[in-house]
Amino acid sequence: MIIVMIIVTAILVCVDQMIKIWAVGELAAKGISKPFIKFADTEIINLTYTENTGAAFGIMSDKQWFTIGVASVGLIAFTVYMLKCYNKSMFAMIVSAMVISGGIGNLIDRIRCGYVVDYLEVKIFDFAIFNFADVCVTVGVVLLLIYFLFFAESENEKSKIRRR
Repeated sequence: MIIVMIIVTAILVCVDQMIKIWAVGELAAKGISKPFIKFADTEIINLTYTENTGAAFGIMSDKQWFTIGVASVGLIAFTVYMLKCYNKSMFAMIVSAMVISGGIGNLIDRIRCGYVVDYLEVKIFDFAIFNFADVCVTVGVVLLLIYFLFFAESENEKSKIRRR
């Protein structure tokens, strides 16, 4: 299962970095914003390039070493915890790979560029511009919460019964 987690993480990090390379070349270089999801005349999501020098929603702007340190420690702690405690559940491992890959994708940007490349802009309401790595982290965390709240204990009970 650990190999699956590593493969999923590597694929998602590669996808994230490829999209960011495209965003820099296509959106930043041309200084444009493109409609991405649109219904009739209503723009839902646009592709708009921005550079985030802070953490989520731009907090801690221009504190790169702090955000790099916190992200690194958090990634290492989360990875060790998941490998030790939940390597019996394929679902938990894959969803953890989403969280880890999102963290790694944004960490690569912070180290390489000094900022995170963001490009997904929700137009139907005022919201921060974000990226694929942010989506991986957010969806992964939500799915892990659902897993821990509703399924993890029942899996532990099943494994205890099998051991008897």
